[in-house]
Amino acid sequence: MTQGSAPPLLSLRGVVKSFGAVRALTDIDLEIRAGEVVAVMGDSGAGKSTLVKVIAAVEPSDGGAFSWKGREVQLTRPQHSQNLGISAVYQNLSLCDNLDVVGNVFLGGELRRFGVLDELEMGRRTRALLDTLSIRIPDARAPVASLPSDQRQIVAIARALLREPDLLLLDEPTQAMSTQQTNKFLDMIERLRDRGLGILFISHTMGDIKAVADRVAVLRLGRNNGVFNVHTASQEMITSAITGATDHAVAHRATE
Repeated sequence: MTQGSAPPLLSLRGVVKSFGAVRALTDIDLEIRAGEVVAVMGDSGAGKSTLVKVIAAVEPSDGGAFSWKGREVQLTRPQHSQNLGISAVYQNLSLCDNLDVVGNVFLGGELRRFGVLDELEMGRRTRALLDTLSIRIPDARAPVASLPSDQRQIVAIARALLREPDLLLLDEPTQAMSTQQTNKFLDMIERLRDRGLGILFISHTMGDIKAVADRVAVLRLGRNNGVFNVHTASQEMITSAITGATDHAVAHRATE
């Protein structure tokens, strides 16, 4: 994990988000650094997916402060996050089943040459991107609807990585994967971290968190309930923060 004196890629301070009378996030603090995987855990309704959407600015926060590489920024529109270098992959993946792999990777950012789609260049870039992920999809021209769940997830991640982001947000990426598929996926996450990406990884599976994360932030009822060093904190300690047996577990906050 890359630490040093460089400021975090992204810092959140006192971030809040409400939907009508329902407070989804309250006073959220979080830091993510380059070359680091930060996991987020919590029960259903804890605010995990809302946190991803707030950072990606598809659901802008109602208050709080954001800093990007030490500079305060506004995240009020998705373009703001994208321009900074933040890409997100959501649970629903937002793939078009009727398009092939290449079409989905370049969806909304198609390349044109002399006014027509440059299918050759998009295909070349898609295959090169998949090669860098060390993930094999046999036919990049296959309809996405025909792909298994792990390959569909890879297509969504390839689209997110096309912009060469500094920070990748992943919301429950292994939820529909088999054990073998998950292991390959976690290997890919480690390779992305080794390349210097910051990764926010939402998961409900402790084994996945222990395998790939550096720190885990626990949300409970939309609030911070501890940030733990994955390598030193016990599974019981993290679980207690998730269930609320340990309340506001700041005593176990990971040291930077």
